Amino acid sequence: MHLALDHKKGNTIFHNKTMAKKSFEDALTRLEKITDELEDGNLSLESSLKKFEEGIKLAEFCNTKLEEAQKKVDILLKKDGKLTSVPFEQEDSDTD
Repeated sequence: MHLALDHKKGNTIFHNKTMAKKSFEDALTRLEKITDELEDGNLSLESSLKKFEEGIKLAEFCNTKLEEAQKKVDILLKKDGKLTSVPFEQEDSDTD
């Protein structure tokens, strides 16, 4: 993906070739912005669909990066020559 600026609206758009060079944090920030824009409900149907499609691609990218990070953590947790996978403790987000 290429990173481009939509000059009409000032939006950053991700394209295939640069997505691999994008950081997880940048992609997550963009995904959060897209989510906010969609939740506002001020976009046309066509714009909403384009944002949704971009959001799906960003979510897939973030998920891949998280899976890669998990694999690296698993490797780092090797003990006595054997892989000892320790699950991450997740915060309970349902208690808000």
